[in-house]
Amino acid sequence: MIIFPAIDLLGGKCVRLIQGDYAKETVYSEQPGATAEKWQSMGAKFLHVVDLDGAKAGTPKNLEAIKKILESVTIPIEVGGGIRTIDDAEKLLSMGVRQIILGSIAVEKIALVEEMIKRYGDRVVVGIDARDGFVAVHGWEKNSAVKVEDLAKKMTAVGVKTIIYTDISKDGMLSGINAEVYAELAKSSGAKVVASGGIRSLDDIVALKAKENDGVIGAIVGKSIYTGALDLSAAIKVAEG
Repeated sequence: MIIFPAIDLLGGKCVRLIQGDYAKETVYSEQPGATAEKWQSMGAKFLHVVDLDGAKAGTPKNLEAIKKILESVTIPIEVGGGIRTIDDAEKLLSMGVRQIILGSIAVEKIALVEEMIKRYGDRVVVGIDARDGFVAVHGWEKNSAVKVEDLAKKMTAVGVKTIIYTDISKDGMLSGINAEVYAELAKSSGAKVVASGGIRSLDDIVALKAKENDGVIGAIVGKSIYTGALDLSAAIKVAEG
């Protein structure tokens, strides 16, 4: 299982939000490159980067900060937030981003997701962000009428192999997770699932690790490693165990 330290970018700075609320922002670093370097030095094998400005605007906005991250580390990074055209995807992939994460267009433009899968294969993953079982879009500011399970099945039908599933109600809350939810989504959709939202302790990592055979292949850790509630090196050891 892979542990993905999260770097959320807002105005070029490394921040954390609570439940995706842009008004509840904590700045953890003004140097995303140095933050990326720190997580790599603690054993991270892959980084999860979100362009929060991009998610809101509908096109990537923090390209300079993403470039700094790429220059600072040798491990691969995945980037999500505002990727809604082939041009957006091309721009990031040509910079050296390993994987792009599609969010809103998975709900609104399934044909475009299919086109990107044909072009880029498993360099495309889909992020499904849910509030009360329904998918949220446009930087989590809008709720859709689409159910998580339905969207996940549609995504695997067009060739998506990996889904990042975020429980918005738990994001940034350090409230712990229900590992069964992620395992159920993996089983019902046939996709590999990366768990996100609320991971606070080694117990959560152990619980997710136990679901690896069900298709839970990774965990995104954010606030817990920034506050010190979770030791990243220890989490990686358990995940790789």
